Amino acid sequence: MVPSRRLGRLGSGVFARNDLRKQAYRLAGGASKAWPLVDLSLGSTDLLPPDLILQAMRTGLQDPESSSYCLHAATKPFREAVADWSQRRFGISVDAEREVLLLVGSQEGTAHLPLAVLDPGDAALILDPSYPSHRGGLVLADARIESLQLKPEQGWRPDFQSLTNSQWEQLQMMVLGFPHNPTAEVGEQSWLDEAMARGLRHQLVVAHDNPYVDLALDGEAPALLRSPGWREWGIEFFSFSKAWCLGGYRLAFAIGAEPLIKALRELKGVVDFNQSLALQRGAIAALRELPDWPKQHLTVYRQRRDRTLAALAALGWHAPRPSMSLYLWLPLPAWAAQSHCNDEALAADLLDQTGIALTPGSGFGPGGSGWLRMALVRPVEELEAAIERLAPWWHAHR
Repeated sequence: MVPSRRLGRLGSGVFARNDLRKQAYRLAGGASKAWPLVDLSLGSTDLLPPDLILQAMRTGLQDPESSSYCLHAATKPFREAVADWSQRRFGISVDAEREVLLLVGSQEGTAHLPLAVLDPGDAALILDPSYPSHRGGLVLADARIESLQLKPEQGWRPDFQSLTNSQWEQLQMMVLGFPHNPTAEVGEQSWLDEAMARGLRHQLVVAHDNPYVDLALDGEAPALLRSPGWREWGIEFFSFSKAWCLGGYRLAFAIGAEPLIKALRELKGVVDFNQSLALQRGAIAALRELPDWPKQHLTVYRQRRDRTLAALAALGWHAPRPSMSLYLWLPLPAWAAQSHCNDEALAADLLDQTGIALTPGSGFGPGGSGWLRMALVRPVEELEAAIERLAPWWHAHR
């Protein structure tokens, strides 16, 4: 069987390639069988979710309805909890019936929205680098993808003025996300305000992926819901994966303009159902009873960031200080560039020689070439030990 051309354009994905390398290391033991894998390639935290959420899910599992398919109407209690959370978190009133939608992870939203609102050949803009599902959803929709490169010398600020008016007129959608993955830049509210203003001016969908809204270490995270005009052309995606440590439960939601929510809901009605009511009970408990719970982890992530950066600097590997929790965005060492070693090859060699898995930056787009993403998803002592472990590899290459 010959796979589709669409699948060929989609590619294997950086996380899938990394997964194969990690599995090979586990099976073969890498260069040293004494070294277990230290997986710092995924933003899957080691921190545990609150027991109140898990208890709500356990209780829900006893309800026979939790074993049934869940259609949209049954998600009303969840959507009402989201509306109340929006009012408390942002001071924004939303209509639970028309402007809120439960998602099976925010990736589902960013991947499916283009199928719901774009026709083949429509032009859409993504940031470069950006999270892979932003591009993936557009590829699946046969969209024409334009990229806006983010540059370190500009503080990763999107330069919307670099596009001509003619380019803006051709666009049907723009996908962005701040706090930003992979650069770990929190960003500014003015950036989203400008994006939304251009969405209104040119009548294009502005989709904002915001799973890290509660994980800003410096400053306040921006939100599209604070930008005037989102009710006309905007939609924002939120997740329980990062803030409430529930990545494996695939719980998320969208808040957006009624026509966009309606279109995405209609697509979901054809291709999938919703999460179990038992899981929704846990999500409702998070929103209603523990809305400020994510803040307690900021001290943990700040310590991990600062001590890991210090350990890397002592080694001679200098990296920008991120303003967002969870990641370090590491430039390739000068010696790697001099030997013409790209980020994917360096990540593969680092894993093979030390058992430490990082994510190649080019997996987030051409703008990520020459960078590696490190996820701060282990206790700080283990992170420091990982840096100590890679020291011989580092000095051997230097």
